[in-house]
Amino acid sequence: MNTVHQQQPSPRRNGAVVAMCLAFAGGMAGMSFAAVPLYNMFCRVTGYNGTTQRVEQVSDVVLDRRMTVTFDANVAAGLPWEFKPVQRDVKPRIGETVEVRFVAKNTSDKPTRGQAIFNVTPMEAGAYFNKVQCFCFTETELKPGETMEMPVVFYIDPDITKAVETKDIGTLTLSYTFYPHEGSKPVALKADGAVEAGKKL
Repeated sequence: MNTVHQQQPSPRRNGAVVAMCLAFAGGMAGMSFAAVPLYNMFCRVTGYNGTTQRVEQVSDVVLDRRMTVTFDANVAAGLPWEFKPVQRDVKPRIGETVEVRFVAKNTSDKPTRGQAIFNVTPMEAGAYFNKVQCFCFTETELKPGETMEMPVVFYIDPDITKAVETKDIGTLTLSYTFYPHEGSKPVALKADGAVEAGKKL
């Protein structure tokens, strides 16, 4: 009777397989960590999901046409703050630099830190909403019972009137949501959403 002998994998082959598996797992983990910053970069460049743009200079072109900008303010669970815009809306000319203010109050008896995420709707308009200054660029810390007034300086890029998908837009909504600050947070939120500490009241 013939006996069939199965060849056992060599230790070297087993080691190579394990190394390949570990390399694959490491690569996937690296891609997952890179996905968030790459996605955020894509959103900032394209305005995808209503992500606004951060700029250093104001517009040198101002159109006669005006656009209504409304403001939405929210606070996530876990942050004992009151948060609201000083004005519910403004009607700047397209290209005009405007400053508006929001007010936040710490209603607890402990110091707390928050950071806001933001977006603009309609989402197609995000690429044309340019922020020169915003409390959303950094975290905000409030002492117990402290109230702080925080500025946002922005303008709407005149190119919004040239793109087919945005040329007929008459109203934008800038939405912010403050979250407890526990490390890095995304700068934009898909559905709704906005972080420079400002002047105390």
